[in-house]
Amino acid sequence: MSQSPAAADTARAETESNKAARKRRRREPPPDPTPLPGLVDAHTHLASCGGRDAETVRSILDRAERVGVAQVITVADDIVDARWAVAAARWDSRAFAAVALHPMHAGDLDDAAKAELERMTADPRVVAVGETGLDYYWPGKSDSCASPDVQAEAFRWHIDLAKRVDKPLMIHNREADRDLLDILASETAPETVIMHCFSGDQNVARECVDRGYFLSFAGTVSFSNATELRAAAHLVPDAQILVETDAPFLTPHPYRGQPNQSYCLPYTARALAAVRGVEDAEMARILGENARRAYRLPLQ
Repeated sequence: MSQSPAAADTARAETESNKAARKRRRREPPPDPTPLPGLVDAHTHLASCGGRDAETVRSILDRAERVGVAQVITVADDIVDARWAVAAARWDSRAFAAVALHPMHAGDLDDAAKAELERMTADPRVVAVGETGLDYYWPGKSDSCASPDVQAEAFRWHIDLAKRVDKPLMIHNREADRDLLDILASETAPETVIMHCFSGDQNVARECVDRGYFLSFAGTVSFSNATELRAAAHLVPDAQILVETDAPFLTPHPYRGQPNQSYCLPYTARALAAVRGVEDAEMARILGENARRAYRLPLQ
């Protein structure tokens, strides 16, 4: 039996209302989680979260600290972002910086950029070289993305820089597992390697673990379709696991698609605790201690 015109209009209005509600929720930040003290956000982007002045950075970090996130590593994608990251680390003692050119921007690694990055890495507030690595997802989809060959050349330069300045190397890897691991092996990786937003399967996780790398997990580990990623998170030894937001991206379940910030980190830490079968507080202790050791952060 067909709907009357009035019923059809009502159904259409309800559907539009539901769509509007979903759109509104995507703009709303998640609520504050129950505090989980001792955490460090191993990878965030304060500038992309709006932190482009001292007051906003302080506000972001105040909210994070209230739920137990004591320190953050804010990360650069390009040379402008690198300047913002260093500035944020100088504005607030709870922030530290990682600087590099993201693989997508590897074509911008000219002599001037190299010189500036080298100056930045001498700053004690810069605790890592990153994020650098390989991204095979975007070439062919984005005209502005560097080719794989250009990415590989820039990656090798960043590996050398990390070794010269004796700071951890923070890795971006998207759909490039074998090539990335082979380059790290051939170039002789620095002492500390951090696989940011780990997304590989159990075999890749085991190889990284065997090499002594840290595996950092973002909100993706809490997604309903992340069965293989959770299996990888389960096998990582306590001493090699980190947690991050990658904010403003990858907001954890049940707030996927909503704006992310460092204060959301306890949601992902609790997801990891559930995967690994440990108490939330113990998971937070392990994650925080690992981050402070990996990045050589001052104790809080």
